[in-house]
Amino acid sequence: MWSGTTVTKFSGRIWGAHQKIDRVARRHLVRMVDDNLAFPSGGKILQFEGRNGPDGIKNKSPAKDEPWHYYSPFKDDNDKFIELITSHYDQLVKELKAGNKERTAFEAAWLAHALVDGLTPAHHYPYEEKLTEIRGGEGIETRDTLKGKIVMPGNTKREMISNNWKMWGFGGLLSTHGFFEFGVASIIKPISFGEAVPTEHDRLIMLDIGPVEWFKRAAREIAVLDMYDRYCVTGWNAKLTLEVRQKLIPVIIRTVTLTWYSAMVDAGLVDKSRKVTKIKFVSNKTSKAVEAS
Repeated sequence: MWSGTTVTKFSGRIWGAHQKIDRVARRHLVRMVDDNLAFPSGGKILQFEGRNGPDGIKNKSPAKDEPWHYYSPFKDDNDKFIELITSHYDQLVKELKAGNKERTAFEAAWLAHALVDGLTPAHHYPYEEKLTEIRGGEGIETRDTLKGKIVMPGNTKREMISNNWKMWGFGGLLSTHGFFEFGVASIIKPISFGEAVPTEHDRLIMLDIGPVEWFKRAAREIAVLDMYDRYCVTGWNAKLTLEVRQKLIPVIIRTVTLTWYSAMVDAGLVDKSRKVTKIKFVSNKTSKAVEAS
């Protein structure tokens, strides 16, 4: 998902989709926990997005410890991605127990980033397979310099030009991916997503199945909509825009909120018997919180 540029630490704070989702999820978490101060603030979490987030590694050390956040919802080749989520989750629980706010903010941000990318339709596309094809069979590990990431190789000048067009040109692999994610960021910028607060039913399901299984189910729920494949054919249209606002982002926000909540439960910081705050919606799409009975 779009997280702004990685030029400064403030890039993406206004227009970044990751930052927007983190801020909303952090607000929604307040409705679920007893001690709001036990979890890092939204500002602390956003310190580890953008330039200091997973996307920043792509510029600082290409192909070295670079997170690869692509996920196949209906395949069994996701072990590395699931291990990444599990690792960040376990570390988040550990740091919450230790009360280390700086490390907790880092793990919360990087865990959320992985979850959001794993639920983003553009990240369900076989990007690595297509990129390797464009690069003439060279694996992603060979992109170990900025030039190596930007310039597609080729055996001849004509082939190099053709491969770079397939990557960067109109309808290219990365340009299409980028415009989709930037479009999502633009669509969600003015929306508060008050309806994305997890329900009591959501909370109980998360406590029953755990964050990994919740993520897998959410990814399949999004994948069956075929949003990215349809975007590649038609571009943005009214139906896709509504699906982003009403289906995609609410599912993602609930997943991040509930995963952070689950970590607080596992760290012993939350009373599991406390019901989630209910939300009463009014006609102007704003919401009013009322305590659960």
